[in-house]
Parts: sequence; C-alpha cells; structure tokens
Amino acid sequence: MNRKVRWWWRRLGSRVGEFVAGNSIDLFPIRKGFRGYNASSLRADSTAGLNVALLAFPQGMAYAVIADLPIQYGIISGAIATLVAPIFSGSRHTILGPTNATAFMLFSSFAAFSMSDRLFYLPMLVLFVGILLTIGALFRVAELVQYVSRSVVVGYITGAAVLIIANQVRHVLGIELPETTSDGPKTFFTILQRTTGELDETQWQPATLGVATFLIWFVLQKKLPKLPVFAITLILISTAYYFLHRFSGWEVATFEAFSVSDLKPKLPEISPRGFFTDVSRLIGLAFSIAFLAALENSVMSKTLASRVGDRPDVNQDMLSVGVANLAASVTGGMPASGSLTRSALNFSSGAVSRLSSIISGLLCVVGLLLLGDFMVHVPKSALAMLVMCIAASVINRHHIRISLYATSSDAAVLITTFVAALVMPLNVAIFLGVGISIMLYLRAASRPYLTEYEFSEQGELREAGEKRARPMPAISIVHVEGDLFFGASELFRTQIQKTSLDPDLKVIILRLKNARHLDATSVVALEELVNFLNAKERNVIISGATKDVYRVLKNAGSVRLIGRENIFLNNPKNPNLSTRNALKRAQEILGTTEADIRIFYDPTKDKKKGS
Repeated sequence: MNRKVRWWWRRLGSRVGEFVAGNSIDLFPIRKGFRGYNASSLRADSTAGLNVALLAFPQGMAYAVIADLPIQYGIISGAIATLVAPIFSGSRHTILGPTNATAFMLFSSFAAFSMSDRLFYLPMLVLFVGILLTIGALFRVAELVQYVSRSVVVGYITGAAVLIIANQVRHVLGIELPETTSDGPKTFFTILQRTTGELDETQWQPATLGVATFLIWFVLQKKLPKLPVFAITLILISTAYYFLHRFSGWEVATFEAFSVSDLKPKLPEISPRGFFTDVSRLIGLAFSIAFLAALENSVMSKTLASRVGDRPDVNQDMLSVGVANLAASVTGGMPASGSLTRSALNFSSGAVSRLSSIISGLLCVVGLLLLGDFMVHVPKSALAMLVMCIAASVINRHHIRISLYATSSDAAVLITTFVAALVMPLNVAIFLGVGISIMLYLRAASRPYLTEYEFSEQGELREAGEKRARPMPAISIVHVEGDLFFGASELFRTQIQKTSLDPDLKVIILRLKNARHLDATSVVALEELVNFLNAKERNVIISGATKDVYRVLKNAGSVRLIGRENIFLNNPKNPNLSTRNALKRAQEILGTTEADIRIFYDPTKDKKKGS
C-alpha cells in the first residue's frame, strides 16, 4: 500500500512539474540572476538595498496604520516579502511589501471587525491571497490584467486616497474614537460623520506635532528629494517628542512597543465557526486583494522592465507575489504587493540584481529586532500626517484629467469607481468599476456595421449609391462587419429581420467576410433568423465566411440547418468570388438567371448624418 501511495505521489509530482514547465514558469529563477556578478555589482546592490530599507521600514509602519493594524505587521510584511520574492521573481528590480492600495482595501473591509478579530483572521486572509496568486500564476491569468481599464485604477486610487486622508484626520487631531464592531468607519461619509462629531475632543499637542511633521516633510521633499525624506521626518519628530515628553511633560498617543516574542511565526487558525464559514467570510476580500496585487505588480514590473530593456514575465512576477504572501501568512505579515515607489527607488539607486531586495529585507529584519522598544516614542499624529502625505501624493491629477476628457466612457468609469470607493467597501468598488468599464466596452463593440452593396454594370461589387434608383428587390446582399459575439447578436438579428419586411424579398445573402468572433449566442441568433425567414418562405445564404466562422457553425451543428450548399467560404485571392457564387445560388433558388438586387440599408446612417 505504501509503495502504491509513493508511486501516486511521484506521478502527481511529475504531472505538476510537466504542467509548470508547459506554462513557462520557473520555480527557481534567482539561479540565473548572478551571471557575471562582481564586487562592483555587490556595492551597487548594497547601496540600493540600504536606500530601500530606509524607506521600506517607516512605510511598513505607515501602511499598517492605514490598515488599522499594529505597526509591526507592516514591517514584517515588507521584510519577509523582500526576502522571499526575489527567489521566484522574473524582475530584478521588483520590491514587494505592503502598499497603499492593498492597505486601503484591507482597512475598508476590516473596519467593522474588532482588533482581536482582525489579528485572528489576517493570517488566513493572507494565506488565501497567496494561494490565489500562486494558482493564477500557474494558469497564466496575469496576462488578463492588461484588459483592466486605466480609468478604473485611477478612480480607485483617488477614492481610496481621499478615504484614508479622512480616516487619518482623527489621529492628527488626537481624537480617540471608541472601537465598534457593528457600525465602524467603513466609508468616507461615516468616517467624516464620526470625526466631526468628536471635534470638541481635539488636543493641541498632537495637532502641533502633525503640523510640524507636514512642514518638515514638505521642505525636505522640495529641497532634498533624493534623501530618505520619510524616515528623516519621522526620526526628527520622534526625537523632538522624546525631549518634549521628558522635559515639558507632553503626552500624546504613541505606538506600543514590540519585542522578539511578538514576532514569532504563527500558523493561520480556524475559528470556532468552522473552516467553510471562514472561507465564505474572507474569500471575497482575498480575491479583491489578489486581483489588486496582480494589477499593481504587472504595471510596476512592465514600467521598470521598459527602462532597461528587460523582457517582463508578469506570470513569473505574479508567482513571486503569491509565494511572498504565503510566507507572510505564517510570519505575521499583512498582504504584500509590488511597490512602485520602493521599486523605483531600487532602480534609481543602481540595483544590479535581486540581491538588493534581499539586503533590504535583512536590514528591515535587523530593524525589527533592534527598534521595537523605541516605538513608544513615535507619535501617532506624526505618522498619521505622513500617511496623509503619501495618500495625497498618489492622487495623479494628470491621469485624472486624461480619464475625464479622453472619452465619455472613461469619464463614466472614473467617476463611478471614485464615488463607489467613497460610499462602499473598496473591494466592492474596484469590481464595480471593472464591471462598468467592461459593459461600456461591450456596448461600443457590440454594434456590427451593416452597409449596402450591389454589383455594378461591370460586375464589380461596390457600395450602393443613395442617389441611384433601384427597382424593388428580390435579393438583398447584407455586408456585415465587426464582432458578432453575444453583445452584438440581438442587434444583428433584429436588423436583418427588419430587412425581410420587404414583401418582394426572397433571398438574403449575408456577406460575413469581415465578421469576427461568433459565439454560442450569435449562432443561436443566426439559427433563429434562418428559422424565421424559412417560415416566411425565404432563404438565407452566407458568403465570404472565414474558416473560423465556418468552424463555429460546423461545431454548433448550424451548417445542417443553413445547408452546406448555401455557404460559400471566402477566397483570399478573390474576395468577391464567394459573393458572386452566392448570387448564382440565389438565382437558382429563384429559378431565374436575372434578379433585381437591393442591398440592405442601415437606417442609423441617416440619424448619424442628421446629428
């Protein structure tokens, strides 16, 4: 029995290996990243790793604050992700860790949870995110992310930034809101309502530190932008508060210290409600965060790869994000994604290989072990102000303007996603934006172009002239151009049925040379059209059908209904030959060698001209 089990596992492992190899996923790409590596490369990677660590450590704290989690969760996520991801990543400049977008979404969805519930469910949530991303990479779904409209991303980021700024105002003002589990701050308006209701609790000391933080950050950002402004600002304000607390008695809210014992690995746990209850509670949020992480990482890796001429592999990078989240789920981290700011810093600092990410992660681990006791000197108002500065910096006015004025559809998607981000959980808002953008695209793509054609006196197929008088038709040639997928099928069938209202019409020739993407819905619509016309003793002939169109009709069994003798395939050398043959077939059906021909006229053309 044991031999049979071992054989089964070997066979399973072999099949998995074959599947992974067939999908071009490398399970250990880092081994190829150090060819020609030398001492100069090591110095460059060490410098870049230090620069990234100086940004990653305080940013990890900030993103944990955004998600309303203890600050060590953000630092751990950044440290573990930068250590693990380079082993599996296809990009040599990618830096992973917590990001604005994923922290925004986590905050919005966990807002109604108590702190104990957040900390209990977080490892399971991060595990689900890692599993979804890893499976997605193996099935190469990262390539589908490119079809997400940029307007959705801009609307989501803008709305989430406004939401986070509103949520951090209370920390800057020193307002402590009571923790609730039923009606917690979930949306922009509920946050605003609760904050304004407690304005009389504002304390001047944290507000003063918040204003000072902004002034220092702003000046350094303008005068010395190449320095680690975030870290320097936080250190200066924390030092100032230390002396103010010691010598002037200032008391403001600070963060809790943490020790090495708080950082020990912990496996995800199942609640007393049961595993399937936990899955139903977390899987929707996990899908949203995984989708957003894949989107962020894809945009970031392509941007950096284009600067150095590398060839990005978004599925390989998606695998690295998945494995990084799997590692974070057992070490106490929050969800990790590709950070554009830290990755750009890594690139601009001269990083040569993936080792810069590993060095950054090691430095963050050292910081975790040495600086935990000093967190009690970091004012919450100062870090909250820095979070607000980060959130404001991701609002890209140029991209907003492009999305608003490029097309009406882009504007609708941007506004819908932005408003949704303010009034509903962010994991719902982003999918609502994606859904709206897809519907608007399908609406635009589901309008096949139908125009009228006729044969000239010289036997050439030409577009019919509106001023040429034509006799009442016996045959109609309908030239169909465009996509005939499910969104266009009903419009296609309805317009052709309108054509058949002519009592003298006996045969309709559907010229499908430029028709594309038939699917089950369009085939059903075509069959209904054929049955409708046959019931009125009229015939349908198809001309110019491509091999793909014919294959769909054959697989669906529609060739038998239409009649193989009534289908004429396209001849690339003579595109009009199939229509000529279809015309001869129509004359055979009519029992004549000559027939009056009228080409279908699309009435919407008049409306467009009139407008």
